[in-house]
Amino acid sequence: MKWSFSIGRLFGSELRIHATFFLLLAWIGWEGYARAGAHAALMSVLFVLALFACVVAHEYGHALTARRYGIRTVDITLLPIGGLARLERMPEQPLREIAVALAGPAVNVVIWALLSLVTGPATMLGDVTDIPGWRAFFAQLAALNLFLAVFNMLPAFPMDGGRVLRALLSIWTDRVRATRIAARAGQAVAVGFALLGLFWGNVILILIAGFIFLAANAESNDATARRVSRRFRARDAMITEYEALHPDDSLQLAANSLIRTTQHEFPVLDGEGHILGFLERNALFSALDQGSAAQVVSAVMTRDIVTVPLDEGLERVLERLRDSPSGLVAVVGRNGRFKGYISRENIGELLMVHRRGPD
Repeated sequence: MKWSFSIGRLFGSELRIHATFFLLLAWIGWEGYARAGAHAALMSVLFVLALFACVVAHEYGHALTARRYGIRTVDITLLPIGGLARLERMPEQPLREIAVALAGPAVNVVIWALLSLVTGPATMLGDVTDIPGWRAFFAQLAALNLFLAVFNMLPAFPMDGGRVLRALLSIWTDRVRATRIAARAGQAVAVGFALLGLFWGNVILILIAGFIFLAANAESNDATARRVSRRFRARDAMITEYEALHPDDSLQLAANSLIRTTQHEFPVLDGEGHILGFLERNALFSALDQGSAAQVVSAVMTRDIVTVPLDEGLERVLERLRDSPSGLVAVVGRNGRFKGYISRENIGELLMVHRRGPD
C-alpha cells in the first residue's frame, strides 16, 4: 500500500504502518494536551497505541487461522481507521471462511475477558466509572475490545460479519451472488454511518463510512473478477504489441518511444529476448527532469519484476499482480524468453469485456 512502510515481520507476515497513522497520533496528542496538559496528551497517545496493538492482534488472528489452510498473509497495515490484513485470498469453502472471519473478533473477546479479570468483574459489562488510575486505562481498553468484536460482526462487508454472511449465503447460492448481497449490506451500513456522522458532526465516522462503502464495492468487483479469470490464462490477457528497449539505450531514445507510442511502460530486454526489467513513464519523467537524457535505460528501469508462464491461470496472475511493485507481470515462454506483459489496466479491460459472459 502506498504511503506505508515496514516495521518488521511477525509470524511470516510483514507489519506495515501507513503514514497517516502518525497524523492520528498527533491529533490525539494535541487534543489531550489542549484538554488537560502534557500528562493527558501522553496518556491519550499511550491508549491509542495500546488499542492498535489489540487491532494488530485481531489481524493476526485472521492471518494465523488462514495459514492453517495454506493461505499466506502478505502484510498487515495499520491505518488510522484500523488494521488491514492482506491475505492472498479468502478460503472459498464456507466453513473455512467462517473460521478465518471469526478468528479476529475472537481475539478481541479473549483480550476483553483477560483485561476484565484484571480490572474487576464490573468492567466486563463496560462499567468504567469511578475506577482510578491504570485500572481505568485497562478497563476502557477492555470495553473497546468488546466494542471492536461486536462492531466487526455486523453482517456487512468489509467487516468480519459480512464474510460470515457471505460464507453462509454461498452454501445456498453461488459465491459471486453471495458476495454482492453482503457488499450491498455493507454499503447500506456505510450510508447509515455517514448520515449519523453528518448528524453528530463526527468526521471520523464519515471517513469510516467512506472506507466501508468503497471496500464493499471492491469486494464485489473482486469476486466477479475471480469468477471471470478462471476462464482464461496469461496468454489470453497479455499485451503482445509493444515496443521494447535495450538496457544500453539512452533515456532520450526512450522518451522518443514514449511520444510515438501509447505505452506507459517499456519492457527492457537483453540480446536474447530475456526480460531484465521495465522502464515506467514516471521514472523516465523524473530522470529527464534531472537532466539525465543521456543516461542509459538500465540505470532507471525497475528490476524487481514478477514473471509468469504463458499457461498460468489468470486467477493466479491476479494474485501475482497484487504482489508486483510496478503493477506489471512479465509473461515468458518455456525457454524463458519474454512473450508479453500484463498490466492492471489491460487485465481490467479483459475482465470488463468478459464479465457478463457465462461462468
